[in-house]
Amino acid sequence: MAKSLELIFTTAAGKDVTLTVDEPRDNVTDAELLAGMQAIITQNIFEVEGSSFASVKGARIVERNVVEYQV
Repeated sequence: MAKSLELIFTTAAGKDVTLTVDEPRDNVTDAELLAGMQAIITQNIFEVEGSSFASVKGARIVERNVVEYQV
């Protein structure tokens, strides 16, 4: 099963943006996520269409199963 961590931000222009991290560790805490996301905002690391990240909207783990068929 593949796991990914989605970090969801809102830009200064009001647009939601998602950063995806593949195979996050299992024991990541809410506090660690919030601190990391705040650091991304504070350090102004990313821009989308000229607008910097302004706030944290949320974070989630996404799991997916892939079944391959021999055809």
